[in-house]
Amino acid sequence: MVDFEEIKKSVFAGQVEKTRNLAASLVQSGTDPLSVINDGLIAGMNEVGIKFKAGEMFVPEVIMSAKAMSAGVEAVKPFIKGDEIQTPGVIVIGTVKGDLHDIGKNLVCMILESAGFKVIDIGVDNSPEQFIEAVKEHQPQIVGMSALLTTTMPAMKETIDAFVEAGIRDTVKIIVGGAPVSRQFAEEIGADGYGEDAIAARDLCIKLVS
Repeated sequence: MVDFEEIKKSVFAGQVEKTRNLAASLVQSGTDPLSVINDGLIAGMNEVGIKFKAGEMFVPEVIMSAKAMSAGVEAVKPFIKGDEIQTPGVIVIGTVKGDLHDIGKNLVCMILESAGFKVIDIGVDNSPEQFIEAVKEHQPQIVGMSALLTTTMPAMKETIDAFVEAGIRDTVKIIVGGAPVSRQFAEEIGADGYGEDAIAARDLCIKLVS
C-alpha cells in the first residue's frame, strides 16, 4: 500500500511545488491517480480543515494549503479519464450587487474545489439577473452568495426573491456568507444555509448534496 503521509504533509504545510512534484511522481510510479487525489491531496486538506476549525490554523495558511492541493490535482488530472472524476455537485458562487470584495469568496471557491465540487465563480457585483442567468446556464445544485458590507446584504434577499419570481427557487439550494452575515439573517431571507467560514461552507455544501 502506498504511503501518502509525505504528500499530506506537503499539502498541510502549503508547499505548492513540492506537492505538485510529489503528486506527479506518485502517478508516474504507478499509483492510481484517484487515490493520489482522495487519499493524499484531499486527506491532507481535511486535516487543514480540522486545524482551522480548532483555531490552530489561520486564513493565509489555509489559502496556501488550498493552492498546494490544487497544484497536486492539476499534476494528476492528465492521467485521469474524464468519466472517472466524480464530483459531488456543481456550485455557482458570486458576490452580490454593489459589493466588490472577493477574498473570502475566493477562499471558499478553493476549499470547495478541494472537496471535489465543480465551482463556477461568477465574480463580484452580481445582480439577481446575473445569478439567475448563471443558474440557467450551469444547472448547479447550490448557489453561494457572498457579501462583506452590511449595505449590500439586502441584495441577498432581492436575489432570492428574484429566484422565486423566475420559478427556479426550488431547483437549487442557496447558501450565504460573509463577515456581516449571520445564521439568523440567512433564515430571515429564506436561504437554505449559512457558512461562517470556508470550511463550514464546504461542510454545509457536502451536507446539502448528500
